[in-house]
Amino acid sequence: METIIAALKEWNIAINALEKGNTIMLLRKGGIREKKGNFTVAYKQVLLYPTFEHQQPDLLKPEYVTQVQVVDSGWHPEKIKISSFAEITHILPVSDESILNKLFVYHIWNEKFVSDRLKWKPQQPLYILLLRTYKLSQNYEIFYRREYGGCRSWIELTQPISTTNSVPVFTDDNYQKLSTEICHILTE
Repeated sequence: METIIAALKEWNIAINALEKGNTIMLLRKGGIREKKGNFTVAYKQVLLYPTFEHQQPDLLKPEYVTQVQVVDSGWHPEKIKISSFAEITHILPVSDESILNKLFVYHIWNEKFVSDRLKWKPQQPLYILLLRTYKLSQNYEIFYRREYGGCRSWIELTQPISTTNSVPVFTDDNYQKLSTEICHILTE
């Protein structure tokens, strides 16, 4: 049985989009509590850990706005549902807003989100992560722990979660096609 304890924290709405096959892309600059203040990819295979606190409907495309559960600052569920994991297949730095505009159809965020992320720590690039997402054979509920909190991208769970019998969201061919299209835009 294969298991994983490493997890990537991401907005619940983004994880839902990955699991439904609406995107393979995340845009990251990292959390405030990242090592040395810079975003780096700590793991290549990660459980997808949903967060709710910082989800902002005004940063999403219209079709995703009503799917967001807005919560008070500091709120988190008592139990977290882990239902997928992903292989991070590409880590692509980009600082050019015109390139990001060409990628608009491939992610869930609106122009304001992209612009705001580029302007925050402008000396650092925005990272495009391409994720091959897999639905776990069952959903796992884990208790929230204080060490899972805070503005950081990567955490390690206290208990491993099985990835045995997981099902990819996209076929090999479809994932390859999408990732190739995105990479082509970045190299034009």
